Amino acid sequence: MSSDRPFFTAPEEELDTNQILYEALPLAKLVVAVGVVAFIPILLQTTLFEILGLASLFELLFTFLTQLVLAVGSGIVLLYIIVRANQLADE
Repeated sequence: MSSDRPFFTAPEEELDTNQILYEALPLAKLVVAVGVVAFIPILLQTTLFEILGLASLFELLFTFLTQLVLAVGSGIVLLYIIVRANQLADE
């Protein structure tokens, strides 16, 4: 096997924890950002129903919006992972 594998040190073939953290932190930030954006419709839904007592049509709308944000966010995270993996493979 080649010693130029990502996440392994060249001579010893041990895990390179610095590189793993370097790659994991931006990914974690992206996942947290998607989670925060998805939490906004849930927070609005809770606020509107607890305080204002609006109809269930809005509840369905905010649930759909939350699911949409999570689906699109998951796609963005997967695209980031694929692009970054291709970049690492080319190095």
